[in-house]
Amino acid sequence: MATCEVCGNDYDMAFEVTAQGATHVFDSFECAAHELAPVCEHCGCRILGHGVQVGGQFFCCAHCAQQGHESGAEIVDRTG
Repeated sequence: MATCEVCGNDYDMAFEVTAQGATHVFDSFECAAHELAPVCEHCGCRILGHGVQVGGQFFCCAHCAQQGHESGAEIVDRTG
């Protein structure tokens, strides 16, 4: 069994995720998202989808990117 690095649960179905050269052990996708998903610079939610990246900052959507970034450029969500 392996121990989740977020909640400490010792679980027989734990899994490993390798991200940016580091391997992590989790017992659920919830714990993996809590540890690895970026946080929106404007509203603070975890970004579980594609999100928007502007000037090195991450946002959950174009609206938050427009509110939270000072570039003045029009920012749109990527579609299709």
